[in-house]
Amino acid sequence: MQLIKLLLTISFSLIVSSAHNVLLPPYGRRCFFETMSKGDEFAVSFQFGDRNPSSEHQLNGDFIVYGPNRNEVLKSLRGVSHGDVSLSIPYDGQFQYCFLNENSNVDSKDVTFNIHGTVFVDLNDPESDTLDSAIRHLNKLVHEVKDEQGYIVIRERTHRNTAESTNDRVKWWSIFQLGVVIANSVFQIYYLKRFFEVTSLV
Repeated sequence: MQLIKLLLTISFSLIVSSAHNVLLPPYGRRCFFETMSKGDEFAVSFQFGDRNPSSEHQLNGDFIVYGPNRNEVLKSLRGVSHGDVSLSIPYDGQFQYCFLNENSNVDSKDVTFNIHGTVFVDLNDPESDTLDSAIRHLNKLVHEVKDEQGYIVIRERTHRNTAESTNDRVKWWSIFQLGVVIANSVFQIYYLKRFFEVTSLV
């Protein structure tokens, strides 16, 4: 009896986390499916990035979760660079979630996302406050920290590229200004020299 209860607890409450990375085509979308039951909790975290290592811009995109009926939108995020979505599944079925790039022609845009599986929460379980429950909660927090670190890495790369590009522009602008100052000084010396020249008429 204890073994059966343990197996049921593991099968219904185990958090399965998997990380994925996909390239979004220009004006396109990438969709994935999850078959879930009523009462499950669907959790996904994602961030949009640029595969071009010299990119200076933080890219945005859209995220939509559809119900088994394709016309039903359960969750929609528009024009975001990253996000964390958690849904309580209202009924059984195959649910679809999509990452969209339909408003952009950027061909190096990709999305990194983590699916934290389906989590069944039994509110009537008197033993929910157990060590196993605390470990699952800690596991979820660790994955959230990992996802946030991944987001920070992409943001740091984007801001570093922006700073390096700005420094490069400042360097070339300073060189241009120096050239203008030198040219102006040479012109003034030449002009003043000719102005004070004594010309003699024979």
